[in-house]
Amino acid sequence: MNRKNFIRTLAATAMLGLSATAMAQAWPSKSVKMIIPFPPGGTLDAIGRMLAQKLTEQTGQTFFVENKPGGQGMIGGDAVAKAPADGYTLLFNASTFTTAPMTVKAPLYDVARDFLPVALAAKAPLSIAINKNLPIQDIKGLIAYAKANPGKLSFAIGSTGSAGHLSTELLRRSANLDFLIVPYKGTAPAFQDLIGGQISGFVDPILGSYNFYKSGMLKVIGVTSATRVSTLPEVPTVSETLPGYEFYSWYGVWGPAKLPMDIATRLNVEVNKALSGEMRDKLLQQGLLVGGGSMEDFAKFQREDMARSAKIIAEGGIRAE
Repeated sequence: MNRKNFIRTLAATAMLGLSATAMAQAWPSKSVKMIIPFPPGGTLDAIGRMLAQKLTEQTGQTFFVENKPGGQGMIGGDAVAKAPADGYTLLFNASTFTTAPMTVKAPLYDVARDFLPVALAAKAPLSIAINKNLPIQDIKGLIAYAKANPGKLSFAIGSTGSAGHLSTELLRRSANLDFLIVPYKGTAPAFQDLIGGQISGFVDPILGSYNFYKSGMLKVIGVTSATRVSTLPEVPTVSETLPGYEFYSWYGVWGPAKLPMDIATRLNVEVNKALSGEMRDKLLQQGLLVGGGSMEDFAKFQREDMARSAKIIAEGGIRAE
């Protein structure tokens, strides 16, 4: 390369650097779409909309939610993976995002290859809910009843490979229990059948069972967090009976894999800011654990959770129909 071309290359490189910096400083300069790959309603949608509102207030640009359900959430995820990596199409999803591809033969995306983890928003302890008419008051009672009545109990799952599904499978194997797992298309019909007595139990984020429990429509006999939760202080953790048992659903923000790091870092800062004020209090009031932290923290958490989930899926032979 001669001197003239060398100088031109340096200048072009510098301009690209300045352009990327300017892009990050200008972002967001228009509305930002956050895709939630499940229907409206439920914990995921509620947290996503809460976060979108806070980001709108903080940045002065509209962050709006687009629900894009289908394919165990993979259709919405695939749309983000293929979107321009400019920071104007983001993914807000639950941990099912990382586990669903492990349960199918031909996943639409590769989590590690196609996405950049930006920020962990929250973790949700799950509740072990059972039909109120069963003679079971706690996890010890559940284990005793299941062992005395092998194959008689049935537990719902809202979707294959979801946190509730993996937590149920982990419970079954941790205590060596024999009960039936029944797939449902969403949490609403599962709770309806649980209350009606068509199924025995359902493991789902606390927010889903809370009002039914408080109104006496079902029992909550355990929570899957390491310590008891403030909204249900009377309910013991599963680990008080089965030491080491711990499981969460969790929620985060991702961008396409090639999202510029300056934009991703800015978005991480804004999410952390959103989680430090009023939104933090609302999440805690709903029995959720507040996320936050750096992009590196989130990436590490995701890798570790995926490794654990992959083990449960493999050992349980979990496959989507």
